[in-house]
Amino acid sequence: MRSTDGALEIGFMRTVFDSLGAGVFVTDTAGLLTACNPRAQELLGRTLEQMLGRDMHDLMHRGPDGGTIPRDACGLLAVLDSGRPSEGSEELLLRGDGTLVPVIWAATPLRVEGRTEGAVIVFHDFSLHRDAAEQTAAYLAALEGLTARLTMVAEVSTVLISTLETEEMLNRLAGLLVPDMGDWAAIDVRTPGRAGEMRRVAVRTPGDRGPAEALTGPLPPLSESTRSAVVRALRGGEPVVLDAADLAEPPDGPLALAHRVLFDRLGGTCAVVVPLHTRRQVLGALTVARVAPDSSYSDAEVFVLADIARRAGIVMEAAELFEQQRHVAETMQRQLLTPLPQVDHLTLAARYRPAESAAEIGGDWYDSFLLGDGVLTMVIGDVVGHDLKAAAHMAEVRNMLRALAWDRTEPPSLIMRRLDEAMTHTSDAPMATCVFARVEGEEGGPWELHWVNAGHPPPLLVTADGDTRFLDAGHGPLLGLSSALHMGLGWPDARAELPPRSTLLLYTDGLVESRARDIEAGLALLRRHAADLAHHDVEDFLDELLARIDPSGDDVALLVLRIPPEGVGAGDDEAPPQHSHSPAAADRGAPGSRIEGTPVRDTSEPA
Repeated sequence: MRSTDGALEIGFMRTVFDSLGAGVFVTDTAGLLTACNPRAQELLGRTLEQMLGRDMHDLMHRGPDGGTIPRDACGLLAVLDSGRPSEGSEELLLRGDGTLVPVIWAATPLRVEGRTEGAVIVFHDFSLHRDAAEQTAAYLAALEGLTARLTMVAEVSTVLISTLETEEMLNRLAGLLVPDMGDWAAIDVRTPGRAGEMRRVAVRTPGDRGPAEALTGPLPPLSESTRSAVVRALRGGEPVVLDAADLAEPPDGPLALAHRVLFDRLGGTCAVVVPLHTRRQVLGALTVARVAPDSSYSDAEVFVLADIARRAGIVMEAAELFEQQRHVAETMQRQLLTPLPQVDHLTLAARYRPAESAAEIGGDWYDSFLLGDGVLTMVIGDVVGHDLKAAAHMAEVRNMLRALAWDRTEPPSLIMRRLDEAMTHTSDAPMATCVFARVEGEEGGPWELHWVNAGHPPPLLVTADGDTRFLDAGHGPLLGLSSALHMGLGWPDARAELPPRSTLLLYTDGLVESRARDIEAGLALLRRHAADLAHHDVEDFLDELLARIDPSGDDVALLVLRIPPEGVGAGDDEAPPQHSHSPAAADRGAPGSRIEGTPVRDTSEPA
């Protein structure tokens, strides 16, 4: 793709060079001609073969009497010695037929990586204009036109990469083309996943946007036999140029009629319809039109519009693929981030916020389930990577951990060691971080956390009084690292008391780290807000915490546990509420787990 893009860029610049309405010379540092455009050949009545490789000054530069002039008096090539641009209107060049032509000219050094490699000389036939002021204006207009065209292409490239929201990008693109490339622009696109359906997503004019926006919306389907310019562009994948005679022909189908409405409402004497395409597919069509009588589009302008449309098509296809990947990854997350068990008056809640873009969605997960010995587990983890593959690997690691924890009643350190070995020898999942914890205690308390930490941000414990501390113990290497590298490292078991009415928060790094904030600042912010929210119930605690921190970019998983008051659940105390496993409850979604407000299925049984 890069080589093709490079070839198109070279082709574009060559078209500009060949189409410029001024003569252009390029010389090397010795003044030998290395290139000249067709206009230069026409003005001087010389062929390319007669000029290339010859000394420009000796071949053509003459004085008023037709005689040669000293080389050190040559203003045209003085730029080679001075290194500064220069211009003038007093020079004469010798034509191939022996006549002299006065020229107005501008010379500039040709620099490559900071070195002067020659000179570029642009000139016009001064005799064609009544005075030097008129010629200078024409020269400046030509250069300004070229500069404006190049600036527009640069701005278009910026717009195309500024967002993956397709309609927003296309509206900005249409706005950039008006009025430089036309008096109005419209963009029609295929509806993804719906064969034949079309929609007009952008219409831009220089004035009030209200009437133009009224022309957007659904279009008749594409499946028709017609000579409509839009259909020809969509099916042929090539630009279609329309003149006044083409526009006078009556429409021959519903989609052609919808296209004609643009010209009836906005006017037009000529237009270009170019496909928004990639190598694999045509995604839509861009129409640009002019309304002035006798107006037209040059080949160079058609080339530029086709190149812009091709770039837009590539970005549209990328956005479509990203959205598909995001949908699949989010669906996978919803299936894996399960409802939470409720036991012994312990209260659990969780949240999962998907990444803002498909490129960032990935391997964050939370989990909680009861083991065979009745102990409640809490898990938070993050598989390395941000794509659909990371989400799939997350599913692997999550299910392996569930199976290993259920299989044997072992300390967290041994479970983590077995998971590390399983990842290395039975899975292609990359490295992952994880906190695996057991919440242990008698009915009515006291409660204790028994955990290990494989390279993950530390759990945060918040007391009922708002005191906070990170549980920094239990740290070991990332999963998938020790066993693979035969490092012999382990995960030390750690224990901590969970005071009555305290709150334990497990989270992924997307909550505390972003492009705009380092992790230390994020941890301090988390600690401050968590302390302030200590008296909220766990649902409000999580919602308010996310609202205050407002994480962006990466996906985020949160799992929180609230310890009951001392003695609750002991003796004849009221039995704890049981989690329903009925189909109706599953349809409603279990309390305590939420993914952007979407109910999730009830699978609190251990896997």
